[in-house]
Amino acid sequence: MRNVRKVRKKAAIYMLGICVLALGIYVLFQGGARIIEEWKRDFQNHLAETTEKTFLPGIYYTFETDEDEKENWLEKQIAALLPIFGYMSDTEVASAEIEDSLTYEMILEQQAKDAERMSEDLLEEQPETTQVNATTTAADLSIEKLRDFNYLLSKFYTVDSTTTIGADQLNVDELLSKDMHIDTSTKGPKVLIFHTHSQEEFADSVAGDASTTIVGMGAYLAQKLNEKGIETMHHDGVYDLIDGKLDRSKAYELSEIGVKEILNQNPSIEVVIDLHRDGVSEDLHLVTEVDGKQTAKIMFFNGLSRTKANGDIAYLYNPYIQDNLSFSFQMQLASETMYPGLARRIYLKGYRYSLHMMPKSLLIEAGAQTNTVEEMKNAMDLLANILQEVLAS
Repeated sequence: MRNVRKVRKKAAIYMLGICVLALGIYVLFQGGARIIEEWKRDFQNHLAETTEKTFLPGIYYTFETDEDEKENWLEKQIAALLPIFGYMSDTEVASAEIEDSLTYEMILEQQAKDAERMSEDLLEEQPETTQVNATTTAADLSIEKLRDFNYLLSKFYTVDSTTTIGADQLNVDELLSKDMHIDTSTKGPKVLIFHTHSQEEFADSVAGDASTTIVGMGAYLAQKLNEKGIETMHHDGVYDLIDGKLDRSKAYELSEIGVKEILNQNPSIEVVIDLHRDGVSEDLHLVTEVDGKQTAKIMFFNGLSRTKANGDIAYLYNPYIQDNLSFSFQMQLASETMYPGLARRIYLKGYRYSLHMMPKSLLIEAGAQTNTVEEMKNAMDLLANILQEVLAS
């Protein structure tokens, strides 16, 4: 009986094993069939895709790819057929950078040239000499008149043909609303005078004597302001000589470096004045008479960072254009009130010059190469009075 039970037990195990084996073979067979079917389907899809890419690439890339891939594929196909296309595409960014750089260099060069000599049209519009006396007819300075844009523009400004300005920038209420007063209660210099063009001379300047050049006029103006209690620093840095030779092509860029360093070291400075003298025809003598003294005429100068040809010049950006315009207008108004005829009309040009480093920035063209040193000093005396009126009255 015991042997029979062992035989039955083994037989049951064998049968169970056979069933498991059969089940495994069935499952394997069915799974293998599915795998083979998937392989077959994938192969067919791959074969169809390859055929489309090879023989009908346009159809494939039109229906099967996203927009970025379509564009890349199209560029590759064009580049293969027209190699110059690939070259142009690769150099497009570099070319734009080169063009911007060239434009920037040309604008800086033109800015330097234009600052050396004012337009002859401007000089023709203003008399060679003006005698200021009790019978001089002054401009109407009433606020009602000044609010007339056309009147304001015609009486106070000369707009260079390279640029434009509108009533939004020359709104007299806004121009007068900006407070130009400096804080004289704190210590430290409040005004900085410098010269982008340090080599400018006058009719009787003495060779080698800087006191008879525009630098000497800046030192004299600083002295007069200091005497009035307006602490002023005069910077006699030279920016228009390269290797001992006159070269003004980079003067504005170089002077900016020097001036910004001074401003960083002297945070009390509120006013920056770039003092020049104009360059005119030899037969022109920009002079007026004040209190019996022959006096060189002065001119306030604004850059708008905008030309008709280029529009707003982004790489000559000036965040203080409206402040600059307010400062020059308030100086012009004070000059007309105190010394009618001393100041030529404010000149508006398209570039930036040195007016972007501080809100209260002035570029002043005082006299010209045909004026004498004495006429220039007389002008500096009056300019100091005007600055005191605007900054500290």
